[in-house]
Amino acid sequence: METSDYPLSEVPKTERKGLLSTSVVLLGFTFFTSTMWAGGTLGKAFSFSELMLAILIGNLLLGSYAAALAYIACKSGLNSVLMGRFCFGEVGSKLSDFILGFTQIGWYAWGTATIAVVLIKTTGLPQTLEIPLMVLFGFAFCITAMIGYRGLDWLSRFAVPAMLLFILISLYKGLIDVGGLTGLTSQTPSESMSFSAALTMIIGTFVSGGTQATNWSRFARSPKIAVIATLAAFFIGNGLMVVTGALGTLIYQQADIVDVMLAQGFVVLAVLMLFLNIWTTQDNTIYNFAVAGCNLLRTDKRRLVTVAGAAIGTVLAVGGMYNLLIPFLILLGTFIPPIGGVIMADFWFNHKGSYPKLAETSLPTFNWTGLLAYALGSAAAYFTPVLTPVVGVAVAALAYGVLLKLPLGAPALDPAEG
Repeated sequence: METSDYPLSEVPKTERKGLLSTSVVLLGFTFFTSTMWAGGTLGKAFSFSELMLAILIGNLLLGSYAAALAYIACKSGLNSVLMGRFCFGEVGSKLSDFILGFTQIGWYAWGTATIAVVLIKTTGLPQTLEIPLMVLFGFAFCITAMIGYRGLDWLSRFAVPAMLLFILISLYKGLIDVGGLTGLTSQTPSESMSFSAALTMIIGTFVSGGTQATNWSRFARSPKIAVIATLAAFFIGNGLMVVTGALGTLIYQQADIVDVMLAQGFVVLAVLMLFLNIWTTQDNTIYNFAVAGCNLLRTDKRRLVTVAGAAIGTVLAVGGMYNLLIPFLILLGTFIPPIGGVIMADFWFNHKGSYPKLAETSLPTFNWTGLLAYALGSAAAYFTPVLTPVVGVAVAALAYGVLLKLPLGAPALDPAEG
């Protein structure tokens, strides 16, 4: 059985997957508890109509960004870290490898800590088991990632329909408890937040995942499948998570679906939801780290890198990563999106919509056009007061297009193109 998943090369046409397989893997990735937490924060700050508008626009922007990268990934068979070699250079791409890998380790640590903390609170287990549980889950959740795409697919085919059913049951019970739509729309905000900050938070919750969802969209059989599956995950799936967190906060003052289910009396469903929700994102997350790590180290030992990443994530979880989610989300929303902006600009402006074969291409050590465009995009995102992720993508892409016309050094082209 093939388990390498082509960490250093294009996915061949013979290994491509259909819409169902691609969709369930991506949906399993976006069904994550931290997104509900973000939704809970929004639920306290907006009226119902404003809340729905923010969720609609935010997830549409996030889904469009992820789908644009998915199209490129499917066309080329490459993921974001491999595309980074073209736009940042052989050595320059190690910057994006590190940034993308670091953020995924951060999410893995957060998820590992979360399941241990919530499980102890839910079941009444002794507090002394918190660290042992973090160690147990930190290594257990990487097993399906070690198997590869097939492992993620197997788990998601079972977990995604089950989680959808649990969420619908909980939302239906919530609507009854609050008095239907009339009761829901009569809720008043208890906190304040700008609409721009709300959009930034919605996009920031999964923009890192959207940038690295190319790890699975490149397996899609056609660009159409890649785009549809990605939109389903990042517009609909991620949007459902935000809505669930927001409504949970409005009705029960609890953002997490597990806490909401406990409040509703669904104890068994709550525990099942906890495991499936965390596991289907944790294995995708550590898979992302492994792919970035393989490109950083130029090794095809993906399973070994997966275990090493799980160990690092577990150490961070034990060290208190659980308490650092807010600054971590701000970090993601600022410095990840410009990478996608540079990749898209390089693909369309420099390579005219078609990469050459990676193994047959002579790449520069540093592509200064891409690196400078990324720096400008990141600076713009950091200093802008509004729509940080959108500004980062737009400025990085625009800067790349302008800098491409200047003599900063040859872009990443093979001899046949040059």
